[in-house]
Amino acid sequence: MRKALDWVKENKKIVIAVALIIIILFALYFINKGSQSQTAATVFTQEKSATEQKLINILSSMDGVGTTDVMVNERDGEITGVVIVCRGADNIMTRNNILNAVSTALNIDKKIIAIYSMEI
Repeated sequence: MRKALDWVKENKKIVIAVALIIIILFALYFINKGSQSQTAATVFTQEKSATEQKLINILSSMDGVGTTDVMVNERDGEITGVVIVCRGADNIMTRNNILNAVSTALNIDKKIIAIYSMEI
């Protein structure tokens, strides 16, 4: 213990420099983490596209579906995926009706449609 204290006293500048580097790294980490969460929040608060809004209206009016949220991914004007989150997704018949409705409405393959149950 005594040797460690003596070493610290002899190398104060090194200890201070290392401590400052650690503090700067922690500060940069937390600053970067904060900016990433703001970016994610911005992405999720963007308004729904017309297609998404139409799907929400159609699906939420279907029997058993309930509250619905929809995200449609597009690349170069082509739909590459659809995510649907709704209260009625626990029921297999409701899920099948949703799958058929979205596939028909968007003229897309059922493989690119994902349906999940909404948290109550």
